[in-house]
Amino acid sequence: MFFVAIKIFIDQGHNPEGVNAGAEGFGYREQDINYAVGTRLGELLRQDGRFEVKLSRNSPTDSLGTSNATSLAARVNAANEWGADYFISVHANASTNPNANGTEVYVYREPSTAADLAEDVLEGIVDRMGTKNNGVRVNPGLYVLRRTRMPAILVELGYITNAEDVRKMTEDPWGFAQGIYNGILDYFDLEPV
Repeated sequence: MFFVAIKIFIDQGHNPEGVNAGAEGFGYREQDINYAVGTRLGELLRQDGRFEVKLSRNSPTDSLGTSNATSLAARVNAANEWGADYFISVHANASTNPNANGTEVYVYREPSTAADLAEDVLEGIVDRMGTKNNGVRVNPGLYVLRRTRMPAILVELGYITNAEDVRKMTEDPWGFAQGIYNGILDYFDLEPV
């Protein structure tokens, strides 16, 4: 039987420092959380054998671009040039309200293939990690959703500015990766291997 691997581009959002560095909370940096979760998700997908994976950042010190605009463009261009089937950008949210918490997933539009994937990924994370389900949200202004040529989602794992969310994200990045992976399997109607 002939099988073509599903190509998933994982973007660990933000750079380790300088341009396009992410949010901070409780002494933790968003880009470190994004890197840890995205890298572990890549490992899970590769071990599965039914997926081909490319990461935007291959080491925790990788920095893309020389400005916000060129950093975002580098991620999108890499996915487009590789011919990814799906694009998943991993982020941690932030708010001035320390009580804001939970997981949400952004898409360019609904209904769409991306929105269907987003729903499954969101449920996968919430089921695995017990975060609050903040829903799938439409934001056509996000560059990585607007400029990718494949279905793209942007996952906000939790709030780095919320004590409980940041504890979960820093203590169990594997759990978040597993939740996203479980959602991907549900989306493709695949059994775990």
